[in-house]
Amino acid sequence: MSIVTIFANVSCSNLAISEVWYEKLFGKPPMRRSMPGLAEWHFSDSAEMQLFEAPEHAGHSTLTIGVGSLESELTRLNSQGIVAGAIEEAESFSIMRLRDPDNNLIVFTCTRKLNQHLPDPDYGDGTEA
Repeated sequence: MSIVTIFANVSCSNLAISEVWYEKLFGKPPMRRSMPGLAEWHFSDSAEMQLFEAPEHAGHSTLTIGVGSLESELTRLNSQGIVAGAIEEAESFSIMRLRDPDNNLIVFTCTRKLNQHLPDPDYGDGTEA
């Protein structure tokens, strides 16, 4: 299999309400509305998000968004009135979680280069990397 792109789909109960919220989240309006009940944001040739009005599925979606800086995104989201959770650190990445108006989970993630922000490993035998 040779995957070229993957598009995310988030279900909402009311497209008009959710579209306003996602415009704040993404910092821009949707690029197209190719059919009734659907709004689409295009970010690159391989990154697109579809917001689809499907009340029976609303609140069960998860959207993961990779960004360069969680701190910058947290500041930007706060300026838009969007409340995000604390930045959670892991060994080689960090995440920040929030919920949309339908309680869908949005996860911002930021990976770190392996040589950034991490201490040299201690192999337990007196040697280091």
